Amino acid sequence: MAPRIVDKEQKRKEIAIASFELIHNVGIKKMTVAQVAIAAGIGKGTVYEYFESKDDVVFEIISIYIQEYHDNFLKTIEDVKTTKEKVFHFFKFVVDDSSENLKQFNSYKEYLSIVLSDDNHAMKKFNTTCNNFFNNQLKKFIKEGIEKKELIPEAINLVDGLMIFEKGMALLKMTQDDFDSKFFCETFINTIFDLIEVKNDR
Repeated sequence: MAPRIVDKEQKRKEIAIASFELIHNVGIKKMTVAQVAIAAGIGKGTVYEYFESKDDVVFEIISIYIQEYHDNFLKTIEDVKTTKEKVFHFFKFVVDDSSENLKQFNSYKEYLSIVLSDDNHAMKKFNTTCNNFFNNQLKKFIKEGIEKKELIPEAINLVDGLMIFEKGMALLKMTQDDFDSKFFCETFINTIFDLIEVKNDR
């Protein structure tokens, strides 16, 4: 009987998916490779056949999370009509306080702590890819708004500023218990759009 050929990338994904709840239940810092092995129904040694370290497992889990978030973002944005509503949707990850989103937000917070404390080139490259994805999406929304005469042409210059504001909002939410991200987001976006929306009397 010929030995079964294992798709290494698929197996990595299966192990990571099996470990999803570990991040929520015990946290990234307390999670161990032994716990990952138990969750995936394999031996501890087998985990090391597919991952170099615990951080490598975490990276795979977060990669899957973010890819799913990207896919869901592209799917749900199709039903959003105006440019202003699309920009509000862009900030959903930071302002949504539903239990499911908070679980993912807190996991992302722990993930960032690893990125900031460890000079991991792969993680930094992945973060750059994620930032580019959302920057391009935001730029697309603004360009479409300009083409539809919803926004003034100068609005395109605000894309990078909106990206920075979103990152700042996320940092404040991570570090302040009483930070009202929804209030600050709505105030900021409403103010920005008062300045860049095309008025009928212009």
